[in-house]
Amino acid sequence: MYTIAALYQFTRFDDPAALQPGLLALCEQHDVQGSLLLAQEGINGTIAGPRAGIDAVIAHIRTLPGCAGLDWKEATSDHAPFGKMKVRLKKEIVTMGQPDVDPRATVGNYVEPEDWNDLIRSDDVVVIDTRNDYEVAIGTFEGAVDPKTASFRDFPQWWEQNKDRFHNKRVAMFCTGGIRCEKSTNFLLGQGVEDVYHLKGGILRYLEEMPAEQSTWQGECFVFDNRVSVGHGLREGPHFLCHGCRRPILPSDQARPEYEAGVSCHHCIDETSEYDKERFRERQKQIRLARERGELT
Repeated sequence: MYTIAALYQFTRFDDPAALQPGLLALCEQHDVQGSLLLAQEGINGTIAGPRAGIDAVIAHIRTLPGCAGLDWKEATSDHAPFGKMKVRLKKEIVTMGQPDVDPRATVGNYVEPEDWNDLIRSDDVVVIDTRNDYEVAIGTFEGAVDPKTASFRDFPQWWEQNKDRFHNKRVAMFCTGGIRCEKSTNFLLGQGVEDVYHLKGGILRYLEEMPAEQSTWQGECFVFDNRVSVGHGLREGPHFLCHGCRRPILPSDQARPEYEAGVSCHHCIDETSEYDKERFRERQKQIRLARERGELT
């Protein structure tokens, strides 16, 4: 059984590159796989491995500057959610492209999962899903506004174009694990919005703690590992990835004429060139040959 830990911490790393080698070596030493991002603004990522390995990596991260109070969310899987370990350096640990946004300064009001339903059902509250469009497509909260953004970078422009719709409203926002809302609530406060709220621990904590019969969540939650989607109790969902576009699709979508394993699906069939599709077919061929040689499981 693999333990999965999703984590982030906004803090100040003066030299994130100096932290990269030791963190990568520790993960590899303890058979921990996944992806961690390091930037001057902090750390973000999801890792998976044996219980002892996850404990060792978390303990190490908590020794880093400003990370003693690190919070993380856990789940389990009976198969490896990742194929390798990556520790990458980035300008931002979640890319919004707004240099003045600083979640360390101030953020919106945290709302516990047990209080979320009452808040979003209030007449004077608008609830906004800050995730990307392909994530929203497979699940969201009832009544949530979908900005239809392809990237978190698009959110500030969307807000500027739509803010008048929410005049005299309290704004509640949510995302997968909470990290986007740290930035989006700070951004809205900087735009003069006074009453801003966000779901503490994100959708993942809500699905973990909220009984399904009391839930206002509809559908599945996209996750950035090989589980692809999860539902209540963080049980693994039915989705898998189209490896042509990295969007979640259902098993029934394999019967659609646009689907070709590793190449295309109904979402991306018209988005890639024939040259791209040939490259994807060659990639699939190499994966198949590697499996036949026993190099991949």
